[in-house]
This record gives sequence, structure tokens and C-alpha cells, in this order.
Amino acid sequence: MKRKLLIILCIVISIACGCADQSENLKTDSTGAVTLGIQTIEQLQVLEPFNKDIDDTNSDYIPLNYEKHQAIWLTMMDYNNILKGKNEKEFTESIKSVFNNIKSAGFNTVYVHVRPYNDAYYDSEIFPRAEYYSEDMEFDPFEIIVSEGHKEQLSIHSWINPLRCQTDPQLKELDDKYIIKQWYNDKSKNGTYIIKIKDRWYLNPAYEEVRDYVTSGVKEIIEKYNIDGVHIDDYFYPTQDDSFDTAAFKESGKSDLKQWRTENIDNLVKGVNNTVKSKNTEMIFGISPQGNIDSDCNVLYADVKKWCSEDGYCDYIVPQIYYGFENESLPFEKTVKEWINLNTNENVKLIIGICTYKLGKEDKWAGSGKNEWKDNDGIPAKQAKYVFESKIDGLAVYSYESLFDDNIKDEREKLSAVLLENN
Repeated sequence: MKRKLLIILCIVISIACGCADQSENLKTDSTGAVTLGIQTIEQLQVLEPFNKDIDDTNSDYIPLNYEKHQAIWLTMMDYNNILKGKNEKEFTESIKSVFNNIKSAGFNTVYVHVRPYNDAYYDSEIFPRAEYYSEDMEFDPFEIIVSEGHKEQLSIHSWINPLRCQTDPQLKELDDKYIIKQWYNDKSKNGTYIIKIKDRWYLNPAYEEVRDYVTSGVKEIIEKYNIDGVHIDDYFYPTQDDSFDTAAFKESGKSDLKQWRTENIDNLVKGVNNTVKSKNTEMIFGISPQGNIDSDCNVLYADVKKWCSEDGYCDYIVPQIYYGFENESLPFEKTVKEWINLNTNENVKLIIGICTYKLGKEDKWAGSGKNEWKDNDGIPAKQAKYVFESKIDGLAVYSYESLFDDNIKDEREKLSAVLLENN
């Protein structure tokens, strides 16, 4: 009943104001660009609210999401400054300051890192506490984040890395009560369910039990907190090496390794999406793949072409287009147009992810455009303006830590001006 009344109210207000929908996507023809450079740094990435009144105690919680995304990633690195070594009061004051900065700069959505390495920045029964959330902290940081974020009318999405796990030394020290440690100790699961690459372990999405483990973690979050969305990024298959999943591939009876791995990731993504929708159909699920479509499909086995064209995979997609206008292989405007052409499903919002961490630095993978970020000012602001002029569904900025660095105050103000103009 609340939902019906809300919809009726929105229609009445819209008619009274004579508002028109301005969210139609621009469709432009372009050809695909390919590069071998893959971002290895932690990567990540909004909408006039139609539901202003939020009651966090309401079991029938209506997620707060916006028609135009203006989002920012709050990463695990930020916890080093705002959470590490703090008590509940100190952390609450820190996150209030963070959200005040975010809101004042023109953002309305925050992708909050809650599970970077098979760990948790929230109260979890499934995953161990993450690095900056020590065992002696007698409060739940994510509970405070959700509460304080909603006070600022910010949409809060829990961001997880679904397959990346702890290092070998970390797993050895982990309590046996955790599922990941039980798999580590089990000779039949060690090397199949979890696989080590160099010194880090990764989950193998080929197994249904592993995919269920990921979705159970999602279920724990959405049942415990009144969040507005769930968000995963580009850590899918960590290698193309055949030895990663030899046993599982042999058991599958399939002959095409690439197709089989792609199906595994599809099943993982579907599972997360279904888990989110089973809790609340108004809650949204988004994916942030690499900006390089070729790498997504052929290196990470992430079928972004399918996710952008078919229902059942996600509600929004945020390609990390962390490239300058002069990037030799993947120039910004051309890459954005490729994603516009890819996004043929009107039920999947296209949010363009841009970055600020490259400002003033050499862009290693940009070829002849490697000095663009050193020689030019205002690149993020110009990219944001291009996105909004292209009538795309929104913009996401990586990351809070880099954007609110005092050394780039002028750049932040330029970008903020564009965001506030398009609120």
C-alpha cells in the first residue's frame, strides 16, 4: 500500500510540475578498441530522490535510489583514516565529515567497500573482520555508515569483491570456524574451491557451493542493513592460465574453456542479482567492470555484452573508463560511445566511472597520451561534463581518498561545479 501511495504521489507531483523525462540514452555507432593494459590498482565508481522520508527501523524499508547517479567509491583505503584505531564516537564523527564532504560536492550515491578480501567491515558471522576493523572495536561501522548516510539523503550501496580472498599467511592464522579456513584445511577443496595465485587465494566460481558462499554473504548484508543497493567490481577470474581450474573443467564435460568460464561468471552474477531481488525488488544491483570491453570478455570472462543487453543480470553497470581523452588505445570519448552502443537494455542503467587518482601523474598504459594527466588541468570535470551532455544515466568517481586530497583542491572544485550544476 505504501508503495502504491508513493507512486501516485510521484505521478501527481510530476504532472503538477510539468516535468519531462530527460534520461534517454544517446546511441552512437563506433568500433571496438583493444588494449593489453589492464588496471591493477584498486578500482571502483545518481538520481533525484523520489523517496525522501527514510525510516531505518521500518521492516518495509524503501531503498533510496536516484534517477541520475552521481556516485563516489568509498574504498577500504579510506578506513585507514576514518576507522583504524577509533572508538565509536570518533568513527561516527569521521563518517559524518566524509558524508558532509560527499554531499556538498554534489554526489548522491556512495559505493561503500564492505568486503575487499573475503573479510568484513560489518558485523558478520560468515567472514572475519577486515584489516582496519579490529576485534576490540565494540561497534558496527557499517551500521553507522548506513544511518549517517541516510541522514544526508545519500544512497548507500554495499560494495564487495566476490572472488578475491586473503593471502596465504592470513589464511593460516584464520580461525577454523570460518568456511574459507575449512576449505583451506580440506585437501579436496584446497586447490579446487579455493586456488592460490602467487601469495593470494581466490574463490573458484565453477562450483555451485562456492557461488552459494558468495550469495550467502550478500544475503547476510541485505537482511541486516537497510541498504539501497549491492555493488561488485572487476575482480572476476584472476588468470587465463588453464591450470587454475583444471579439475573443475574436466568434471564439467565441456570443451570450450572460455565459454565455460564465462558461464560460471554469468551464474555468479545471476545468483547475486536473484539474492538481492528476493529480499527487496526495489533494491538495485550493479556491476563495475573494466572500461576495456575486450579485456572484460576475453581476460576476465565477464560477458558485459550480455549484461548490458539482457534482463536478469544487473540494474546498472559502471564501466571504469579511467582513460584520458588522448589515451592511444582507449580514448575517453570513443570508449564511452562504445559502452553507449553496448547498453541496449533500457532496464540497465549506464553509469560512467571516471578517476581522479591519475591527476598530475604519468598514465602508464596510455601510449602517446601518457603525459596527458600531467600536462592538462580539469580532465575529470571535462569528462563529467561530456557524460552529462551525452544524457547518460550517471557518473561515478574513483575515489573519495583521491578526490579529497588537499593537493587537488582546484580539480575537486571544478568537478564539483559540474556535479552541482547537474543535480
